[in-house]
Amino acid sequence: MAVAKEAAAPEVAVPAGTAVLVVDDEPGLLAALVTALRASGLETLAASNADEALVWVESGLVGAVVTDIAMPGQDGIQLLRAIRQRDLDLPVVLMTGAPELETAIAAVEYGALRYMTKPFETRALIEQVRTALRWYRLARTKREAMTWLGTQTGEASDRAGLEASFERTLASMWMAYQPILRSGDRSLYGYEALLRSEDRSLPHPGAILDAATRLHRLPELAHAIHRRVVSDLEGADPDWTIFVNLHPDDLRDPAIIGTDAHPFEGVVQRLVLEVTERAAIDSIPDLRNCITRLRNHGHRIAIDDLGAGYAGLSSFLLLQPDVVKLDMSLTRGVDTDDVRRKLVRSMTGLCHEIGLEVVAEGVETAAERDTLVELGCDLLQGFALGRPERPFTVGHW
Repeated sequence: MAVAKEAAAPEVAVPAGTAVLVVDDEPGLLAALVTALRASGLETLAASNADEALVWVESGLVGAVVTDIAMPGQDGIQLLRAIRQRDLDLPVVLMTGAPELETAIAAVEYGALRYMTKPFETRALIEQVRTALRWYRLARTKREAMTWLGTQTGEASDRAGLEASFERTLASMWMAYQPILRSGDRSLYGYEALLRSEDRSLPHPGAILDAATRLHRLPELAHAIHRRVVSDLEGADPDWTIFVNLHPDDLRDPAIIGTDAHPFEGVVQRLVLEVTERAAIDSIPDLRNCITRLRNHGHRIAIDDLGAGYAGLSSFLLLQPDVVKLDMSLTRGVDTDDVRRKLVRSMTGLCHEIGLEVVAEGVETAAERDTLVELGCDLLQGFALGRPERPFTVGHW
């Protein structure tokens, strides 16, 4: 009978992370494997299905898993994915009597240590299990060292672990909002919405975007961000302008360009969509038509990271922005650097000539702030004016 996931594992005198767990729905084979592994001196636990296996995994005793692929209920690949939701490092050896290319590919994608075809020599399995236990000890020691050094991220290297991390990130995702102030009267203009998550396995927006890209789930991430922004704006001051970052792929999303139900319905006039100049936007098919659709739907567009992206005028010509945001590589230390001052003055003047507002990002000191005001920047954003916080912190001059 299957053990409920809520059940506790039986009490056994096994040090944490040292036992091998064997999972097989065939009682005879399960007993034979357990006997062979125990005879070799390995602490061995047994489970006849995925539910029982997960109870043992959650006990913390298991340092390696050997599981059959073909099992009723959850199969071995599904068990591997469930294990990754609980432990990013636990090695899993998959066994099968009917090898298929599809399951072999899935085993690699989801981070199985080994894919073994039945029948196999017991000695070969024992060797694999000993290797798996050593790898697990090494992985745990590495994470402990990284935690002590302050560099631990918990980021997964295999597909199953990455999927688990991404799911947790989506479930605990929230938006921070960094204030943007007008340089003329120091009043609040609006905010930039910045992606955050309570889960630390993907520790920063770049890691989250990379995971979404690798998992082919960028549209899902984008839609989750858009829903969160719309929700956060309920009850917010309608005069605030909110800058929302777009991934270049979002420019082809039917929901964004207005061919499907629009995620920003009702708040379009309050938003500016930021597209980074770091991206090779000229490689997006039919970009001009996408931009036209955005504008027809009422969107304003900003070029982000101006000065840090691709050289030339291609981003201006293709996006025809309403706003430009000067990258912090230009604004950082602008008060003490003659070259930066000349560049910012020139770029700001040219933007004003063609009717574009200029936002200076990365303002960290009062001296930088005052210099950027003198150089003609319309809007200012940076730690000197307010950090990204949950909605909505008031900026300060």
